[in-house]
Amino acid sequence: MFRNWGFLVGEIWVLLLLATLVGLLAGWIIWGRRAPVTVTVDDGAADRLRHSLAACEAHGRDQASRIAALTADLEAARQATIRAEASAMAAPAAMADPGPAEAKRPEALSAPRNGAADDLKLIKGVGPKLEALLHRLGFYHFDQIANWTAAEIAWVDENLEGFRGRVTRDQWVIQARDLAAGLPPRPGGEG
Repeated sequence: MFRNWGFLVGEIWVLLLLATLVGLLAGWIIWGRRAPVTVTVDDGAADRLRHSLAACEAHGRDQASRIAALTADLEAARQATIRAEASAMAAPAAMADPGPAEAKRPEALSAPRNGAADDLKLIKGVGPKLEALLHRLGFYHFDQIANWTAAEIAWVDENLEGFRGRVTRDQWVIQARDLAAGLPPRPGGEG
């Protein structure tokens, strides 16, 4: 049928090349002659924002250093209170030196009030085993421990099987007062 297929294929390629050139020329005429877009940046606004950011960062550093100083002061005051309370508790105990005859059992409960015991493990030195032993002895709440007298402390120290002396050594009464008052446990506490 067609003898000159090569001629027709060549003609198609020439026409496609010519259409491409016409499209490029039309695109250049339409889009190439536009004026370039210029972007203006307000350097004054950027400088104001940088200055404001630097001022905020400086204010934040000042507040962080003030918080650190107040935290250090609070910890120093807390440590001074611990030492004062320990010496106040140690002085009568040293003078009286309650022996087994003077030791007095603290008031115990048969069950926790309202069916829920305090988490005695928040007291430094009290773990799960010691908490269970305290529950067996009838001590379930921070306020019970916070109100122990020197004679009651001596009784509990003597009756903590395998844990003798822990009440005095770890200052449970002081810690229990803080916890009963809703204060957080003191730093270094175990629990």
